[in-house]
Parts: sequence; structure tokens; C-alpha cells
Amino acid sequence: MPKATGVFTGLLNDIALAAKIISREVNHVGLSEMLGDTGEENSHGERVQKLDIFADDVMRQILHHTGLITCMASEEKEFFWPVPDSFPSGEYVVIYDPLDGSSNIDVNVSIGTIFSIHSKISSSERGELSDCLQAGKHQVAAGYVLYGSSTMFVYTIGRGVHGFTLDPSLGEFVLSHESMCFPDPPRHVYSINEAHYNSWKTGQQLLIDHLKDGGDFSSRYIGSLVADFHRTLLQGGIFMYPSGKGAPEGKLRLLYECSPIAMLAKQAGGRASTGARDVLEVIPDSLHQRVPLYVGNSELVDLAEEFLAEED
Repeated sequence: MPKATGVFTGLLNDIALAAKIISREVNHVGLSEMLGDTGEENSHGERVQKLDIFADDVMRQILHHTGLITCMASEEKEFFWPVPDSFPSGEYVVIYDPLDGSSNIDVNVSIGTIFSIHSKISSSERGELSDCLQAGKHQVAAGYVLYGSSTMFVYTIGRGVHGFTLDPSLGEFVLSHESMCFPDPPRHVYSINEAHYNSWKTGQQLLIDHLKDGGDFSSRYIGSLVADFHRTLLQGGIFMYPSGKGAPEGKLRLLYECSPIAMLAKQAGGRASTGARDVLEVIPDSLHQRVPLYVGNSELVDLAEEFLAEED
């Protein structure tokens, strides 16, 4: 399991335990009553899947009583959530997307959990919103769990990126991918939903045209951030979710999607950008703030920025 020290090891182990429980339910979803949505929408206007609620509850129930965290924030909750007074409060803040790519649940496509960890900066015993609204460069850890053909726990504490695969026979995560890095030179693969081409700004269109005109780029797109980033990390390339007419600020959320992915990318020798600046430098102004995302091999992210800057 993740190698850190003291209290922090306990927190990562708790997240890994939640991942095991969620993984078990994901693997049985076709045989249970977890398929489909609840008939409700979340604060973002998205259909809430039954497994979204299950995963969110598991993360909260596993973490809130440990005495290790002061507050949490989730994609599924409009406001941040202080640890109840009935439990001891700790020094860490956990922000997470309990089930990324949940629209793919019913069609058996890889989905995941993304998490970001900060140290508390306020003087409040139970945390404040400011504890959640920290720039990504201040993260002390970040990671994701991929529920695919196998379940993988990938994390960083600022000393490289390491991947652990769940061994079902042991019920434990076993180190399988040590010191993960983007391949160098990068594989010429781009990942983007090209159905939105007509909604993009000119710079983004010209970038895609350039990648196609070269003739040596391939396109791969899954539609699940964790799965798309995981493939990009292992094989190289660039993943893009730009702004567009229907999403002028982008679609992905800064705090619990883009920032943790950006920290992983940097530790793996790549980088993540909004198209104009490093994601890790963006100071959040709201819990569910959205930003465009370009992540992968540094030279390809740099290339994307060049095209977007020319338009400006």
C-alpha cells in the first residue's frame, strides 16, 4: 500500500479501503439494483446515478470518524461538509469525485474515483470553505482509483507516481506500477470529444486540424476522465477537454478533477494546463468551479497553449 508516514499513511489506507468497497459494488452492479439513475439531478444539473450516491456515502462514512480530517467536499454535495462534532477533527481536507464517468456505469465502461488532499489552513476546528479553496500546488497528495479490467489505486505524495493493483485473492492493493512516468518521446495520440468541434474557438479547431494534418497522430477517447488520463499516462499523448459554446468555462471541475490529475501529471514528468496557465496555479473561487483541461506530455501541452495563445 502507499508508503507515507504516521497519520498520513492511515488516511491513504482509509481511502484505499473505501476503494475496495466501491470496487466490489462496481463489479456486482449488473447483478444488483445499482444500475440506472435515481431520478434526481445534482447541483450541476446532471442525472444522479445510484452508484454515485453509494460511492459518495462510502467515502464519507469511511473517512469522517477517523480523527484524521477536518472537512470534506464532494462532487455530489453542493457545500463542503465539516466533520460532525461527535467525531474528533484532524488536520487534513479531502476533496473527491466519488465516481468519475458515472454515465458509463450502465454500459460497463471503466469509471473511477478521484481524490485530492490538502492540509487545513484555517484556525477553525471543523474547517472552513477556505480550507477547500486552495490552489492545486498546495496539495499534499492526490490520486485516483480506476475500476476497469482490474482495480488500480494510483497516487502521489509529491515523490513520484505509484500504482497498486487490487489482488482479489488477497483483498489487498499490491505495487504493480512503480515510478510511473509519461513515455518520452510521447506517443502521438490525442484524446478529445471531436463531436464538439463546431462549438470550439478557432484556436482549438486549428490545433486539432494541425494534429490531423501531420498524419502521424491517432485519436483515442473513452469519455471517462480517469480512464482517459490513465491511458495517456501509460502510453503518452494529450487529453483535452476545452471550453466551448455549451461550456464556456470548460466542463471539468478544478478542485476534485483537474487539480489532482494535474499533480499526478507533474509528478509523472508531464503537465496540465487550462490552455492559458498551469492548472496547479489556479486559485479557486468556488467549490465546483470548472476549467478547461489539457494534460499529458509537456511538449504536447505546450503545443496546445501555443495554438490557443495565437487566437488570443
